[in-house]
Amino acid sequence: MAGLFANDSEQIDRRTSRSICDAVGERLQQSLRPEPRLPTQLEKLLKELQRRERERH
Repeated sequence: MAGLFANDSEQIDRRTSRSICDAVGERLQQSLRPEPRLPTQLEKLLKELQRRERERH
């Protein structure tokens, strides 16, 4: 499998590959955490805007 080779002479062993995958996965989870909820007043304003948009169409 070509993806496991750094170049023609160096092969990444299974343990190193697993460590890299785990580290990348952890960073992705941290980066892709759901956004915190909006403040209540802002949620109300957005819902009001959506309601008005629906009434226009």
